[in-house]
Amino acid sequence: MTWGKLQPMSDAHTIVVTGASSGIGAAAVRLFHEAGHQVVVVGRDPQRTAAVADALDCAPRYICDFTRLDDVRRLAAQLQAHHPRIDVLANNSGGMFDGFAVTADGFERTLQVNHLAPALLTRLLARNLVEAGGRVVWTSSMSIRMQKQVKVDWLAAVPLAPAAQPTVADLHPLVRNSQAASGTFHPLARYAQAKLAMTHVAVEMNRRYSDRGLASVAFHPGVIASNFGSGTDTFIGRAYRGRLVKALFTSPTTAAQRLARLALGTPGVDFQPGTYVQGRGAKSFPGSDDASVAQQVWDRTENLLATIVD
Repeated sequence: MTWGKLQPMSDAHTIVVTGASSGIGAAAVRLFHEAGHQVVVVGRDPQRTAAVADALDCAPRYICDFTRLDDVRRLAAQLQAHHPRIDVLANNSGGMFDGFAVTADGFERTLQVNHLAPALLTRLLARNLVEAGGRVVWTSSMSIRMQKQVKVDWLAAVPLAPAAQPTVADLHPLVRNSQAASGTFHPLARYAQAKLAMTHVAVEMNRRYSDRGLASVAFHPGVIASNFGSGTDTFIGRAYRGRLVKALFTSPTTAAQRLARLALGTPGVDFQPGTYVQGRGAKSFPGSDDASVAQQVWDRTENLLATIVD
């Protein structure tokens, strides 16, 4: 498999891409569509999602807001009803947010959008993916390698909010009781921790499901010329808004080609499943040398989702 334009394939796959209304996701669904695959476009913004899907011969499209886990459950039900065979799930949604916010489900927004929501969607579609001998590709971030460790007790925690914002009392009980629900809100640190937790789940999912034919892998797409982080008043946000710096970033199309390599490549040949890929190969990240860390993150995530789903 090359990094250039995908070759048309006689064996068309059904590929679900979240975060597909712009950036990497929009570029990826175009790439998959051109190669003859059935793409399913999932986005948060109705107008932008429709525009992307309509440009792909009116591809199926679904609206889902990852700040609402009921939306995720509804999306999973719609996908199972209309697309029972799912060959690839690209968990590409994500975002970095400037301020503290509690979702309707009682979780800190950054954690939910980047980790809990994609974990829930994958959990609900696991049977479909296994039956297809499918693939789960998780869009991670190189920021995870800047963390010292994944803070398992912090997975559901948020810093104490200023008086004008929601307080810890508004949070989900498992969040409220966390010892780590204190401190200052740092957008990039929160984003990195959420993506680090997500990456551990990606690795652990491969360990648990590989013998059933499912492959799971996480990757860093590159520093992309997109709207990511542009709404935050951080160094990252300011960089994304700057014309000169943005001109030096990786294009969404190049990032989409990296995603496609993992979505359609051969495990063990084009990539190593159960790893975090940065550039052309697997890279270490905090906790990756200790399988028990991924198991702890998986169990903690499952416990949190069980309070919503079960």
